[in-house]
Amino acid sequence: MTGKHLHIVTHEVPWPADYGGVIDLFYKIKTLHKLGINIHLHCFSKDMQTQPSLQQYCSSIHYYKRKNHIGSFSFSIPYIVNSRASKELVVNLQKNNYPVLLEGIHCCHVLHSGALGNRKVVVRLHNVEHEYYRQLAQHEKNIFKKFYFAHESKLLKKFEQAIASKATFIAVSKADADVYKQSFNANDIHFLPVFSPYTLAVGKEGKGCFCLYHGNLAINENEEAATWLLQNVFNNIETPFVIAGKKPTARLQKLVGKYPNACMVANPTNKEMQDMICKAHVHVLPSLNKTGVKLKLLNALFNGRHCLGNKAAVNGSGVEKYCHIAEDASSFKQKIKELYQQPFTQQEIEQRQGLLQTQFNNEVNANKLMTFLW
Repeated sequence: MTGKHLHIVTHEVPWPADYGGVIDLFYKIKTLHKLGINIHLHCFSKDMQTQPSLQQYCSSIHYYKRKNHIGSFSFSIPYIVNSRASKELVVNLQKNNYPVLLEGIHCCHVLHSGALGNRKVVVRLHNVEHEYYRQLAQHEKNIFKKFYFAHESKLLKKFEQAIASKATFIAVSKADADVYKQSFNANDIHFLPVFSPYTLAVGKEGKGCFCLYHGNLAINENEEAATWLLQNVFNNIETPFVIAGKKPTARLQKLVGKYPNACMVANPTNKEMQDMICKAHVHVLPSLNKTGVKLKLLNALFNGRHCLGNKAAVNGSGVEKYCHIAEDASSFKQKIKELYQQPFTQQEIEQRQGLLQTQFNNEVNANKLMTFLW
């Protein structure tokens, strides 16, 4: 160990690392530990279930109960922040003067309150949260959820503005960093790519046998994207189309049944999902949300063949030139027809490997993160 100590406060327990928001957390912790940093991990959790697997990477781990009740709703502080306010966390952070890494706006109550004084604090932005919630509201059909997302978006914008000059901010995309500079006049904000489990680009040469959309289908924007693809892109072409992911709604499953070229794989295991990603020929991954970085796109890039998205899916991520881009139904159909006949080549695999060794190199990025902390 280097003798350097770091507090990391996470919005959820970063294990198992089986979805986007937690993947970045876990592999960041793992890499910092490998570089000799003594990590003091502070996790918020709804069920307070401990994860012994994390102990090998951390000098200490503290769990805090996330308040999941009506008392956490506020007309001034966003719910995702207020439900993670913790006096116990403040006490633990004030026991020493180690730098603090706050993972997401969710964990920034302690920054907003001033409890950390002049400590070195770095905030990892997972998204531009107010914009993310605005777009969730836009695509939500349930009137109560729609109101909640819209209300949360307004509070988040005020909250993000209030803390924009109180810490160093690290964005997952250049586009998110630009929003903070332009909207909040943040001058201490930097781009740092997400941490991931990928070390080799293992997409296979040749051709696969279907197009694939994958993601957490319980999230409304993912359901909307899958629905749009079914109704507007794969509605009158014969190309086989698979939709795969967690917790699809009955509505989406019923809709898939109307298209003879489409099928649904609900709640696949991680092994099953990776097998589909490997076998697909075209990964069709449009996004309805312009903020953050889509970890499912990186999974497809480094484990699959051709990737097709829209500008919202790749903007500011650094992977733009490795993906094919379409914006409307007509251009998606045309690109799919072209790519489905186009073998995936060794040259493309090597280009993606170069991307892994440079922009998405965990150790390089961990060392860069350390320059902001010490």
